[in-house]
Amino acid sequence: MFEALSQRFEALFKRLSGHGRITERNIEDALREVRLALLEADVNLKVVRDFVEHVRQKALGQKVLDSLTPEQHFIKFVYDELRQAMGGQAHPLDLKFKPPVKLLLAGLQGSGKTTSAAKLARWLKLEMGRHPILASTDVYRPAAIEQLRVLGAQIGVPVLDANEQEDPLEIASRALAQAEKGGHDVLILDTAGRLQIDEEMMEELAKLKALVQPHHVLLVVDAMTGQKAANVAKGFHERLNLSGVVLTKLDSDARGGAALSIRYVTGAPILFAAIGEKLEAFEVFHPDRIASRILGMGDVLTLIERVQRDYDLAQAKQLERKLRKNEFTIEDFAAQLEAINKMGSLGELLGMIPGLRKLAEHADSPQAQRELVRIKAIIDSMTVQERRNHLIINGSRRARIAAGAGVSVSDVNRFLKQFEQTRKMMKKIAKMGGSSRGFIRGLGLGG
Repeated sequence: MFEALSQRFEALFKRLSGHGRITERNIEDALREVRLALLEADVNLKVVRDFVEHVRQKALGQKVLDSLTPEQHFIKFVYDELRQAMGGQAHPLDLKFKPPVKLLLAGLQGSGKTTSAAKLARWLKLEMGRHPILASTDVYRPAAIEQLRVLGAQIGVPVLDANEQEDPLEIASRALAQAEKGGHDVLILDTAGRLQIDEEMMEELAKLKALVQPHHVLLVVDAMTGQKAANVAKGFHERLNLSGVVLTKLDSDARGGAALSIRYVTGAPILFAAIGEKLEAFEVFHPDRIASRILGMGDVLTLIERVQRDYDLAQAKQLERKLRKNEFTIEDFAAQLEAINKMGSLGELLGMIPGLRKLAEHADSPQAQRELVRIKAIIDSMTVQERRNHLIINGSRRARIAAGAGVSVSDVNRFLKQFEQTRKMMKKIAKMGGSSRGFIRGLGLGG
């Protein structure tokens, strides 16, 4: 996420760290680098100008604290401005209305609108305890209604039965009636998009808004389109008065132009971010956390929330017991890999830990992914007894495992050696009081 921007800032801060104090000269040099970094990140020009000017005023208007190096001093100013550019703080979706709360999703074709509708429904159901219903008025894109129906089935959320021969306004009217009749407290209405903003699409959206009278109009935009996303948002905002924005493909955005431009250009906050293809890859947008990740300072709070959401504390305690008794098995190792996979990409998770951004850059490389696939194939080729006691794996067993996994015997030998090293390391951590349970406790998750 925002790798290019992060690398530019990292290089800048390293150069600043060589100075004993902040002067007007080195501040101007640093600000030139900031300006270039933001422009390369495809940030809106007006945002860049204001951003640089605000940092300049702060940097030259305050004395350097004795406890801070020039690098740390400047980082704080850049962090504060990054956070403010993206909205300052998270903006919760206001659901305090008489049910059903009506949410209308708009956006261009290809922005991920239909998938985002399902992700939002899942989030409302699991995180907010709501009982949503989904409906699609997209009668133009082939299989759009069917796509929503399939996604709804995957997350256990009902989808209004509709077809491409109906009028969008008729579908919306039936969706309202069904939401009220079925006792649903949230209605999420997916709408049709176009490849670009046009009058026909806007007119239909205006009619839908007038009919449904939604409590919130949410725009779904593709983060990878950079400041174009901000211009699209501005066009929708002028006609529909957006409540907020959902940024999709944020995990694939190496630049950051959309995230840093949308709030400034439209005034509408970024409410949610889709950070992967999985339906659970959907989170509240936290400007402070994103700013921290851009500057290589990690995002421990989001990591904690992922662990809380996806990691079974009972399993963590059982794992601790096994570690202390040196009973950690290949079966346990496989379970840990699966748990990490549920939490997101390895690179993204490592990027949330301060100081590990460099390692995170290569964690999801094709080579690393191939190695993980190879390891999984080796484990899958083992019997239950072999996974639970790797010491019984002799020469003939290694040959059989290699044949079953489609790898060489040397690959199997290398994995077993790596596993033994991992086992020894985890045993040492457990003895030092840094077991999985201690780690969970350290994150504030366990008793």
